[in-house]
Amino acid sequence: MRTLLITGPGGSGRTTVSAATALTAARDGVETLVLSADRTDSLGAALGVPTGAEPVSVAPRLTAWRPDAAAGFRADLTAFQDRARNVLDLLGASRLDPEEVTPLPGAEELALLRALRDAALSERFELLVVDLPPAPQALALLALPEELRRYLRRLLPPERQAARALRPVLGRLAGVPMPAEWLYETAARWDVELAAVAAVVADRGTRVRLVAEPGPAGADAVRNAALGLAVRGLAVECLVAGRVLPETAADSWLAGPVAQQRKTLDEWRETYTVHPAAHLGRDPRGLDDLAALAVPGASPASAPVEWPVTDRLAEDGVLVWNIPLPGAIREELDLIRLGDELAVTAGPFRRVVPLPSALRRCTVDGAALRDGELRIRFAPDPALWPRER
Repeated sequence: MRTLLITGPGGSGRTTVSAATALTAARDGVETLVLSADRTDSLGAALGVPTGAEPVSVAPRLTAWRPDAAAGFRADLTAFQDRARNVLDLLGASRLDPEEVTPLPGAEELALLRALRDAALSERFELLVVDLPPAPQALALLALPEELRRYLRRLLPPERQAARALRPVLGRLAGVPMPAEWLYETAARWDVELAAVAAVVADRGTRVRLVAEPGPAGADAVRNAALGLAVRGLAVECLVAGRVLPETAADSWLAGPVAQQRKTLDEWRETYTVHPAAHLGRDPRGLDDLAALAVPGASPASAPVEWPVTDRLAEDGVLVWNIPLPGAIREELDLIRLGDELAVTAGPFRRVVPLPSALRRCTVDGAALRDGELRIRFAPDPALWPRER
C-alpha cells in the first residue's frame, strides 16, 4: 500500500484537497481509503457523504473513514485500569467508569495514528490518503511514534526485562519496589504498536503533499513545513496551490491579488511540482466540485530521502554525514552528540537520531550548511577505530 499524507497551514483547504486527491485516485482505478480525525465532519462535508466511526463507501473504489477518538480513548483507559488494578487498589484510587470519560486534547491525533496503522495493515486498499491536522500539529504527530519509542526504551530498557524472574529477589535485596510485570508488558505492547506506525511513516511508499494558498503567508508556511519534514526524513511529493484566482484585467481590483499569487507560484515551481487548484467562487461541496479542482491522484513512489555517509578518509581523513535540510538557516542549526545518537535542531524542529554504525567510532569534527544540505564531518577516534595492519 502507498500512503499519502496531506497537510498545510490552517484554513488552506487540506481536507478538501485530501478528498479531491482520493476521488481522483479512485476514478483512476485505485482502491482508495481517505482517512481523517477531524472532530467535525469536514471530510463528509467536502465529499457530500457523512463520515464517522465506521468506514463508508463514497463512490466506486473510494472509502472514507473518520475514527471515533472518544471510543478509542475510553478503551485505552479501561485497559490501563485493568492492568494497573493492584497499584490503584494499593493507592486507594477509585476507578473511572468508561461512560464518564471524555477524550483529552490530542485524542483525535492518537486515534488517527492507530487508524493509520490499522489501515496500512489492511490488504483491501492500494492507496491511503491521510488528512493530517495543520502543519505544526502534523509535524509533531509524525514525530510522536519515534520519540515515544525512544522514551520507552530509555525508561524501561528491553534488555532488563530478561531479569523478570529475579525481580522479587532484587526488590527485597535493594529494599525498593521493582517495576511490575504489567508495566513491562504494557511497554512492550506500546513499543510494537508505535513501531508499526513509525514503519508506515518511514516506508518508501509514503509521501507528503503540502497544501497552501499562494501568497506571503502561504510561502512562509510551506518553507517552515518543508524544513520540519526534512528533519523527519520525509519527502514532499508535490505542492497543491489552493484557491488560485483566474487571470483578470489589469484594471480589476483582483489584479493585485492575482499578481501576488502568480509571483508565489513562480517561486514555488523552482523547488516543487506545483498543481494549482482553481478558486471555484465557493467552498467545494460534493464529488462534482471536487473533480472540478483537477487535483491529481498520488504519483508512483520515488526513491526515499536518504542521509548518506560519504567516505573521505583517503582525501581528508573524515567521514561526512549528508543531511538534506532545505530552507535551514545556519544561525538556527544546532548539533549535540548524545553517546551513539545525535540531536539535530533546525529552527523550531529537533530530532534525536541514532548514528550510523561507522560514525559511532568517530568524534564530530565540524559541520557546514551548503546548498540546503547539512554536512557533518566525523573523524575516526583512534581508541575505537580499527587499526590498519
